[in-house]
Amino acid sequence: MTENNNDNLDLSQFDEEYASAEVEERNFENVPDGKYQTIIDRIELTTAKTSGNPMLKWTLKILGPTHQGRLLWRNNVMGTQENIKWLKSDLMTCGLELEKLSDLPDNLEKLLDVKLEITKRTRGDNENIYFNRRIVTDDILDYEADSDDEPADDIPF
Repeated sequence: MTENNNDNLDLSQFDEEYASAEVEERNFENVPDGKYQTIIDRIELTTAKTSGNPMLKWTLKILGPTHQGRLLWRNNVMGTQENIKWLKSDLMTCGLELEKLSDLPDNLEKLLDVKLEITKRTRGDNENIYFNRRIVTDDILDYEADSDDEPADDIPF
Protein backbone atom coordinates (compact mmCIF):
# COMPACT_ATOMS: atom_id res chain seq x y z
CA MET A 1 0.00 0.00 0.00
CA THR A 2 1.27 3.48 -0.81
CA GLU A 3 0.13 6.79 0.56
CA ASN A 4 -0.08 10.02 -1.35
CA ASN A 5 0.12 12.93 1.08
CA ASN A 6 1.14 15.39 -1.62
CA ASP A 7 -2.17 15.99 -3.38
CA ASN A 8 -1.22 19.63 -4.00
CA LEU A 9 2.17 18.79 -5.50
CA ASP A 10 2.25 19.63 -9.22
CA LEU A 11 4.78 17.55 -11.11
CA SER A 12 3.61 18.60 -14.57
CA GLN A 13 6.41 21.18 -14.73
CA PHE A 14 8.84 18.25 -15.15
CA ASP A 15 6.87 16.30 -17.79
CA GLU A 16 9.03 17.45 -20.73
CA GLU A 17 12.33 16.69 -18.95
CA TYR A 18 11.01 13.32 -17.83
CA ALA A 19 9.94 12.36 -21.35
CA SER A 20 13.36 13.26 -22.81
CA ALA A 21 15.49 11.82 -19.99
CA GLU A 22 17.69 8.92 -21.04
CA VAL A 23 17.65 5.84 -18.86
CA GLU A 24 21.04 4.38 -18.02
CA GLU A 25 21.31 0.67 -18.67
CA ARG A 26 22.19 -1.17 -15.52
CA ASN A 27 23.67 -4.47 -16.48
CA PHE A 28 25.29 -5.93 -13.38
CA GLU A 29 27.46 -8.96 -13.93
CA ASN A 30 27.07 -11.76 -11.44
CA VAL A 31 29.32 -11.65 -8.42
CA PRO A 32 32.12 -14.09 -9.27
CA ASP A 33 32.66 -17.27 -7.29
CA GLY A 34 34.90 -16.89 -4.26
CA LYS A 35 35.04 -16.02 -0.57
CA TYR A 36 33.43 -12.80 0.67
CA GLN A 37 32.92 -11.01 3.94
CA THR A 38 29.23 -10.21 4.29
CA ILE A 39 26.66 -8.88 6.73
CA ILE A 40 23.12 -10.19 7.10
CA ASP A 41 21.11 -7.29 5.71
CA ARG A 42 17.62 -8.88 5.72
CA ILE A 43 16.15 -12.14 6.94
CA GLU A 44 12.59 -13.35 6.55
CA LEU A 45 10.48 -16.44 6.96
CA THR A 46 8.34 -17.08 3.91
CA THR A 47 7.14 -19.99 1.78
CA ALA A 48 8.88 -21.43 -1.27
CA LYS A 49 6.90 -20.63 -4.42
CA THR A 50 7.32 -24.05 -6.03
CA SER A 51 6.83 -26.40 -3.05
CA GLY A 52 4.93 -24.24 -0.57
CA ASN A 53 7.36 -25.38 2.16
CA PRO A 54 8.53 -22.92 4.80
CA MET A 55 11.72 -21.10 3.80
CA LEU A 56 14.23 -18.82 5.50
CA LYS A 57 15.35 -16.18 3.03
CA TRP A 58 18.70 -14.46 3.69
CA THR A 59 19.90 -11.23 2.05
CA LEU A 60 23.65 -10.78 2.47
CA LYS A 61 25.46 -7.54 1.71
CA ILE A 62 29.09 -7.89 0.67
CA LEU A 63 31.56 -5.93 2.83
CA GLY A 64 34.66 -7.05 0.94
CA PRO A 65 37.27 -7.80 -0.10
CA THR A 66 35.72 -6.95 -3.50
CA HIS A 67 32.22 -6.15 -4.81
CA GLN A 68 31.38 -4.09 -1.72
CA GLY A 69 27.68 -3.26 -1.43
CA ARG A 70 26.49 -6.00 -3.80
CA LEU A 71 23.82 -8.40 -2.54
CA LEU A 72 23.76 -12.18 -2.43
CA TRP A 73 20.84 -14.40 -1.44
CA ARG A 74 20.59 -17.74 0.31
CA ASN A 75 17.39 -19.69 0.86
CA ASN A 76 16.92 -22.49 3.38
CA VAL A 77 13.84 -24.46 2.32
CA MET A 78 12.49 -26.63 5.13
CA GLY A 79 11.20 -29.71 3.37
CA THR A 80 13.45 -32.62 4.32
CA GLN A 81 15.56 -33.77 7.24
CA GLU A 82 18.66 -32.85 5.21
CA ASN A 83 17.27 -29.30 4.69
CA ILE A 84 16.73 -28.93 8.44
CA LYS A 85 20.30 -30.13 9.09
CA TRP A 86 21.67 -27.42 6.73
CA LEU A 87 19.47 -24.76 8.35
CA LYS A 88 20.59 -25.71 11.86
CA SER A 89 24.22 -25.59 10.73
CA ASP A 90 23.71 -22.13 9.19
CA LEU A 91 21.99 -20.83 12.34
CA MET A 92 24.77 -22.21 14.57
CA THR A 93 27.40 -20.59 12.31
CA CYS A 94 25.59 -17.29 12.91
CA GLY A 95 25.69 -17.84 16.66
CA LEU A 96 21.97 -18.61 17.04
CA GLU A 97 21.35 -21.74 19.10
CA LEU A 98 17.69 -22.73 19.38
CA GLU A 99 16.07 -25.37 21.59
CA LYS A 100 13.47 -26.00 18.88
CA LEU A 101 12.88 -24.72 15.35
CA SER A 102 9.54 -23.19 16.34
CA ASP A 103 11.56 -20.60 18.34
CA LEU A 104 13.04 -19.22 15.10
CA PRO A 105 10.40 -16.55 14.33
CA ASP A 106 10.95 -14.88 17.72
CA ASN A 107 14.73 -14.85 17.19
CA LEU A 108 15.11 -13.61 13.60
CA GLU A 109 16.23 -10.12 14.70
CA LYS A 110 19.26 -11.65 16.43
CA LEU A 111 20.54 -12.64 12.97
CA LEU A 112 20.49 -9.10 11.55
CA ASP A 113 23.90 -7.44 11.20
CA VAL A 114 25.78 -10.69 11.88
CA LYS A 115 28.98 -10.70 9.83
CA LEU A 116 29.84 -13.89 7.95
CA GLU A 117 32.57 -15.18 5.71
CA ILE A 118 30.79 -16.98 2.89
CA THR A 119 31.78 -18.90 -0.22
CA LYS A 120 29.85 -18.45 -3.46
CA ARG A 121 30.02 -21.35 -5.94
CA THR A 122 28.30 -21.73 -9.29
CA ARG A 123 27.56 -25.11 -10.86
CA GLY A 124 25.72 -24.84 -14.14
CA ASP A 125 22.81 -22.46 -13.59
CA ASN A 126 22.81 -22.92 -9.81
CA GLU A 127 24.51 -20.42 -7.51
CA ASN A 128 25.15 -21.68 -3.99
CA ILE A 129 26.11 -19.69 -0.92
CA TYR A 130 27.90 -21.51 1.91
CA PHE A 131 28.39 -20.00 5.38
CA ASN A 132 32.02 -20.60 6.37
CA ARG A 133 32.25 -18.83 9.72
CA ARG A 134 30.99 -15.91 11.75
CA ILE A 135 33.30 -12.90 11.72
CA VAL A 136 33.97 -11.50 15.19
CA THR A 137 34.85 -7.82 14.97
CA ASP A 138 36.13 -7.38 18.50
CA ASP A 139 39.85 -6.75 18.02
CA ILE A 140 40.82 -8.58 21.20
CA LEU A 141 38.94 -11.71 20.16
CA ASP A 142 40.40 -11.50 16.65
CA TYR A 143 43.89 -11.21 18.08
CA GLU A 144 43.39 -14.19 20.38
CA ALA A 145 41.93 -16.32 17.59
CA ASP A 146 44.70 -15.46 15.11
CA SER A 147 47.73 -15.56 17.40
CA ASP A 148 49.55 -18.56 18.82
CA ASP A 149 52.24 -16.33 20.31
CA GLU A 150 52.10 -14.73 23.70
CA PRO A 151 51.88 -10.92 23.49
CA ALA A 152 55.23 -9.27 24.10
CA ASP A 153 55.46 -7.10 27.24
CA ASP A 154 58.54 -5.24 26.00
CA ILE A 155 57.04 -3.40 23.02
CA PRO A 156 58.90 -0.04 22.88
CA PHE A 157 56.06 2.53 23.05
